[in-house]
Amino acid sequence: MKHYSGTYTLYSMQWSGNCYKVRLALAQLGISYRLVELDIVKGETRTPEFLAKNPGGRVPLLEVAPGRYLPESNAILWYIAGGTSLAPEDRIDRAEALQWMFFEQHSLEPNLGQARFWLTLVKGGRELQRHSLEDWMEKGYQALSVMEKHLARRRFFAANRYTIADIALYAYTHVAHESDFDLSGFPALRAWLKRVASQPNYIPMDWHPAAAAAVAE
Repeated sequence: MKHYSGTYTLYSMQWSGNCYKVRLALAQLGISYRLVELDIVKGETRTPEFLAKNPGGRVPLLEVAPGRYLPESNAILWYIAGGTSLAPEDRIDRAEALQWMFFEQHSLEPNLGQARFWLTLVKGGRELQRHSLEDWMEKGYQALSVMEKHLARRRFFAANRYTIADIALYAYTHVAHESDFDLSGFPALRAWLKRVASQPNYIPMDWHPAAAAAVAE
């Protein structure tokens, strides 16, 4: 699969799980890119300049060619991983990966992601969203239980190997404890988290290319 031969530009927020998915995949695929950090809490994705690139006003956003922008984290994963082992090509394997990536955006991210945002990034968020948190926790645990049952019989989520489906699901699951989720009762899930973290060229969420370059020097 032919990709844009220049350098991608990724508009990202360091502590966003959706943005971390893309940074992790880029690192594991060895793809170079220019990183532009934006703070959604400060409204930096709502400026006229950014909205001209992505009317949805969200990150991640990948500039895949000059003036051509691709939003939505899982769409970006399919774009950058196309033609590699991270993106299944077999028809059923591909559908299974898509199934879990839809699940991630519909059942996991809206609950774990929202809880993490309000509990870790917004001052006083726990009180502001007290009633919503109860719902997020209940539905979040339901999603984690579905994942646990699947992983009780499998090492990864699709195609019998590590794929972008795992990357998508890993992003918010591995930091679930930051928003009060207790994974002690999910042994298969915890074992899977370790398998993902042991993959070649893995980077943690707090990894930043500028900081890595400074250490290298």
